[in-house]
Amino acid sequence: MSVTTLDVLLVEDSLALAQVYLEYLRNEPLTVSHVEDGESALRVIRESMPQVVVLDLELPDMHGIDVLKEIRSQDYPVEVIIATGTGTVNHAVETMRYGAIDFLEKPFSADRLITTVNNTIERHRLNQLVENIDTLRRTEFCGFVGSSLPMQLVYQTIEQVSPSTAPIFISGESGTGKEVCANAIHQCSDRADGPFIALNCAAIPKDLIESEIFGHKKGAFTGAVEDRDGAATMANGGTLFLDEIAEMDIDLQAKLLRFIQTMSFQRLGDSKTQEVDIRFVCATNKNALQEVEAGNFREDLYYRLNVINIDLPPLRSRDQDVLEIADAFLQQFAAADKKEFVGFDGEAAQALLSHNWPGNIRELQNMVRRAVVMQAGGEITKDMLPELLAQKPSSKNIETPTKTEAVTNQTLMSDIKPLWMIEKEAIEHAIEICNGGIPKAAALLDVSPSTIYRKIQAWEAKTA
Repeated sequence: MSVTTLDVLLVEDSLALAQVYLEYLRNEPLTVSHVEDGESALRVIRESMPQVVVLDLELPDMHGIDVLKEIRSQDYPVEVIIATGTGTVNHAVETMRYGAIDFLEKPFSADRLITTVNNTIERHRLNQLVENIDTLRRTEFCGFVGSSLPMQLVYQTIEQVSPSTAPIFISGESGTGKEVCANAIHQCSDRADGPFIALNCAAIPKDLIESEIFGHKKGAFTGAVEDRDGAATMANGGTLFLDEIAEMDIDLQAKLLRFIQTMSFQRLGDSKTQEVDIRFVCATNKNALQEVEAGNFREDLYYRLNVINIDLPPLRSRDQDVLEIADAFLQQFAAADKKEFVGFDGEAAQALLSHNWPGNIRELQNMVRRAVVMQAGGEITKDMLPELLAQKPSSKNIETPTKTEAVTNQTLMSDIKPLWMIEKEAIEHAIEICNGGIPKAAALLDVSPSTIYRKIQAWEAKTA
């Protein structure tokens, strides 16, 4: 019969040390158990599948490395931290080879154990999340196209936060699909049957934006020839999306903050207060915190809106999504123009993948649209995408260094070492200062000891 699922399993033959470690973890929100030997450890792992195993190497019935090998051979989804008082670099490297995540050299402090265990649990949960995402990978989601891992995380986040009424702040470069994201949040929420109202704060003149949001009464200002509802009224019962929120005038930001806090407002020229029920979603392609520091964006408004943040990845970091999106655009535009296209040839596909996409999805959309307009049909080649043709630098822009400059540059270049060698020297220097103590050296270098062990293994392979 299975026991309760564990967060942490301590495998330690010394009862005195085990009591110390259990006391270290007593105030942590973890379920912790202890066994004294390897056979018991493997039995508990089979039955309760802990997230993390803190494993001593010197056990009474078998070596800890044999326990580690069995865990890996059975593909148990657990993370292993090695803890031993007889640790050497060779032992550490060997345990890393069999999948250990970290290496604790006895004696270690409570902080060291707590930090290592919590970091390893977080790693375990992220690994499980990635495995689940890979199993349920989607190619499309609420207007998005793309099966890359970054987008799977975006899809999952949207599904998780949509049922809430908390404001959402979408960040990302221009052209990454922030309005698509806002609409997806609306469609996945309980407000899907209500209105989705989008307002681009950067596209509306400063003297009209307040009227666009709150509406106005007839005669409120020159040109107000009739009563008009604003976005706040029209979005009642649904979602109000304020794009490029960082472009909003600082004075109007104060009124927006009060509106968000009270869910009530007055139209321009009206003394009557209206109350509404709105889900706020905002977006910007700027660094909002930098705008706060520069005095362009109210800090209180930023924190009121940024309850949940969704950061959309740029197209250049979305792997094969470029081809999936390009194909979707090609079929969409071809159908609209009543043309037949069969896709992109190999050279064109490679050019699409190699491009940096500074304009993100909007740039790709325009490029494919232009190709469909200009071509009769068939297969899209690289020649049909002139924006992607390699541009050779003009010879007049290339400055030839003088002889003296060339000699100086050559001397300077001879002083440059490979990055791995500089890193190796820094790590070896830290270990030497710490009298061979890798955990202490790792703490000084602000890295995990496992990082140092893996690098030592890599250096040995280079020099072998």
